Amino acid sequence: MLKYVLDVMDLLDDPDADGKRVVEYLDSVAGPDGSGAQVTVVTGDRGATDFVTVRVAGRAGRAAGGPSRTLGVIGRLGGVGARPAATGLVSDADGAVAALAAAAKLLDMRRRGDRLDGDVIVATHICPDAPTEPHDPVPFMGSPVDMDTMNRHEVSDEMEAVLSIDTTKGNHIVNHKGLALSPTVKEGWVLRVSEQLGELLAVVTGERLVTYPVTTQDITPYGNGVHHINSILQPATATAAPVVGLAITSAVAVPGCQTGASHETDIASAARYAVEVAKAYGGGLLDFHDEAEFAALVSRYGSLSRLQTLGRRPGESS
Repeated sequence: MLKYVLDVMDLLDDPDADGKRVVEYLDSVAGPDGSGAQVTVVTGDRGATDFVTVRVAGRAGRAAGGPSRTLGVIGRLGGVGARPAATGLVSDADGAVAALAAAAKLLDMRRRGDRLDGDVIVATHICPDAPTEPHDPVPFMGSPVDMDTMNRHEVSDEMEAVLSIDTTKGNHIVNHKGLALSPTVKEGWVLRVSEQLGELLAVVTGERLVTYPVTTQDITPYGNGVHHINSILQPATATAAPVVGLAITSAVAVPGCQTGASHETDIASAARYAVEVAKAYGGGLLDFHDEAEFAALVSRYGSLSRLQTLGRRPGESS
């Protein structure tokens, strides 16, 4: 996996990095069948970015009319670069690198004849000159487009569960270098950490499981004026599918717009985990949440889907 990570980092650490180059790379890895990756260029108030989506079809996946479930892997970030404010690949790029490295590995596996049971949809976006913005305790990367736009292009109704990978270093909450797993989030509910996902992460990293706290603020949409640890769980505001955040973390607070702060081996571990989750989830060997327990919670306490919206504005009646 480290080979794919290094290839993708070299590709993205370029002022001319764009979605077309990413697709060309994925096509080269995929072989004669090609990657089938698609690029959508979207322009916002603060520039443009290229959304890249690739579906790696499984042997019994939904695309083939089969019963195996579809996993979504989303590389979350504001941008891979902050030019002209910073020169080079920024820490915030880690999510995109991990997702694209996982896609490359899955495509290479398919080329060699190792097909997974279920489909995997990988989505992220490429912007080498994204804006920065203030954030406590360290500056964040901004994005040329808003969060609603990101979710529209990265979160698909076909994803039956979502693994969202994001750099989560700009805080004093997760004081650990490596990877940390979030609880499962579904329709406004913060559910318990999936034991199956946690056990798998420990196996992949060879280390004890590390989780991180998720607050109600973190699972509400951007734009409501409250503090969010970062955008890792923003996909949960745009889908009814269960979402889990895989955070690439550090022992100290690192600005998202900092260059020279990406750790290739940690990114490779995240990408390897995404591939292993795809194998197990599509093969019916693990779940992101307990469906019966979730149904019981909703039956007893009602829906919390209002938390997936911006809610009432100040002064607005209920």
